[in-house]
Amino acid sequence: MKLLLHTRFYPNTGGIETVASLLAHEWIAAGVNVSVVTDVAADANRQMRFPFPVYHCPSAMQFLQLVRAHDVFIHFNVSVRAIWPLLFVRRPFIAVHHGFYVINESGHRDLRENVKLFIAQRATENIAVSESVARTIGINCKIIANPFERKFFQDGKQQDRGGDLVFLGRLVSSKGVAVLIRALKLLKNRNLTPHLTIIGNGPERPVLEKLIRNLQLKDQVGFTGAIATAKVAELLRMHKIMVVPSVWNEGFGVVALEGIACGCVVVGSSGGGLPEALGPCGLTFPNGDVTALADRLEQLLKNDQLAKELLSHADSHLEKHRPERIAQEYLRVICTATGSC
Repeated sequence: MKLLLHTRFYPNTGGIETVASLLAHEWIAAGVNVSVVTDVAADANRQMRFPFPVYHCPSAMQFLQLVRAHDVFIHFNVSVRAIWPLLFVRRPFIAVHHGFYVINESGHRDLRENVKLFIAQRATENIAVSESVARTIGINCKIIANPFERKFFQDGKQQDRGGDLVFLGRLVSSKGVAVLIRALKLLKNRNLTPHLTIIGNGPERPVLEKLIRNLQLKDQVGFTGAIATAKVAELLRMHKIMVVPSVWNEGFGVVALEGIACGCVVVGSSGGGLPEALGPCGLTFPNGDVTALADRLEQLLKNDQLAKELLSHADSHLEKHRPERIAQEYLRVICTATGSC
């Protein structure tokens, strides 16, 4: 079987890019022929070797030839600009939904997003990464949760976790780091002064640094910038609590799995699919609610036994998200959709 996967990919980084790479590697290991096609550009200085071909920004003719050369066409999130080859080449089309197709946090959809859902309704098969995504987009989907990178993200069982709170992600307003910083100020007013490590970079960093100065929290917050994956995992293993304070609903939240795998209890927003990623290994609070976030953090900072109880479920929860297991779930759906089983 030959699979063509259209997705965001390297050199971009993020949840979808991680999942795409993990699944492609697992499919190759299972003896499946995989090619990745992406609209993300990569110059010669940023090329990376993969055990499968990756086509960056192919020409129209090359794209058409790629679809023709493969048995199945898969989209990680439906792309209007990448669907046109199916007008000329009939292939089974699998739409994998990682998000809600909305343009703002209130859930509004414009014409383009509605067109994507119109296309998805005509797919051979639809897969959603969470029950929340499937419910919100209103399409009958198979639910297959996301995997995480086990090679790096694992608990070293170290006893000394000197770090208190950690955030991992791109520094953009939708990720809610400002909410976390304001919650830190509330905790300080309650005579609790945990330290926060912010891992990642993005356009919101200057705004966050100004907020930290204004709230007089400079001694409690540190930025690492963007760092290598192995170093990220090492830092996570040094912290007790990961915070995922997204303001917009997350379709899933692979970062939560990474934190749990490294031995962090996770506090995350309750909207979207993030609670499904947390499972029984964390606490939730309403999106954007500073006081509720401070309350959850205070609970955990004052009650080590609660954190231990939550993390006692980690092994069984993470077992459901092993890359090889998730890859096989995808292949079963693809085989059924193509009649090749």
